[in-house]
Amino acid sequence: MKGRISALVAVLALVLAPLAGPAWGAGQPTVKLSASQAGTGGSITVTGSGWPSKTLLMILICGQSVPSRGVIGGTNSCANADGRAVTTDGQGQFSRKLPVAEPPVPCPCVVHVATVTGAKADADAIFQVAGHAVEPLPAESAAGRLSVLTDTRLDGASGLLTWFGAPPSRTLVFTVGSVGASPVKNPVFRVGTSHGVFAPQWDEQQWHGTIAPGRKAQIKLPVELSAGAHGDYTVSLEYGGKVLAEQPWGVDRPWGVTLFWVLVCVVVPGAVFRAGLAVVDRVRPRRPAARAVPRRSLRLPELTLRLPKFGAPSPAAENRTTTTLPWFTPDTDPGTAVNGRLSAPQENSPTTPTKGNT
Repeated sequence: MKGRISALVAVLALVLAPLAGPAWGAGQPTVKLSASQAGTGGSITVTGSGWPSKTLLMILICGQSVPSRGVIGGTNSCANADGRAVTTDGQGQFSRKLPVAEPPVPCPCVVHVATVTGAKADADAIFQVAGHAVEPLPAESAAGRLSVLTDTRLDGASGLLTWFGAPPSRTLVFTVGSVGASPVKNPVFRVGTSHGVFAPQWDEQQWHGTIAPGRKAQIKLPVELSAGAHGDYTVSLEYGGKVLAEQPWGVDRPWGVTLFWVLVCVVVPGAVFRAGLAVVDRVRPRRPAARAVPRRSLRLPELTLRLPKFGAPSPAAENRTTTTLPWFTPDTDPGTAVNGRLSAPQENSPTTPTKGNT
């Protein structure tokens, strides 16, 4: 019975594994270097294990950093132009050759590896850039320190103007607590926005107020992107040279701008075509106008239809003279009566037929 249950659990694990997202390797993310020191122009091989599988990572050489405190100045302290990206395999491991470049700030330096996609994770390995300046790290002040107590969030929504390319804006809301020995007065935060694998653009914002030791306060800071921005962004919060929180932000594409350009491509050619036709019609030579012929109204002849009347003859009909045929004379008319009798045809009359020889 136990064997059947174990087999069933194994089958369910195989079925649900693709739905659980990227799997983490055994243990915490680690980074190893092929050499601890190299000069500019050379290269080292960076390997790692324990990372999420099939995850994109960014590898950078950063100054003013140690593994215990991380990258103090953020990615502004790293040689971003010479960084390399790598994707972990199914076991959460990777290997990538990295060119050696001087960071913009003095050493101590580290090779910093951080996730670009998926869950946030990072790890550092100590590295020395040969010939690069070395300066002590700034002292860590314990007078006033802040720590983020709850997850950050972005409040707000896009409006109609954003749909037409206006700058997207949100409000970064988070709760911090004072963990130092003295109160924190008017703290200055750095809010950075980054798109994809690019370094964040930082903006300093001061919060007016005082946080006593052991107290907490909710802070709201405005965040705004450039006009027409769209895609996947990350909002970072930094205080005292340390990144306190990061919040993803997905910005929709301004489809109103696309619709506007489609209408421009349809309307403008039509307007230019109509204007061209008007210019051609104005500049072409005119033909002399023909003399106008006055129109005369055509009148059809009036036709009168007279129908015969049935009944007694009209007086005009009684007075009408009878016309005799030309080949009959009044004397030879077979219809003429002589002394009350019809006269017979004469022998020599034109109508008497000539007798032939029999």
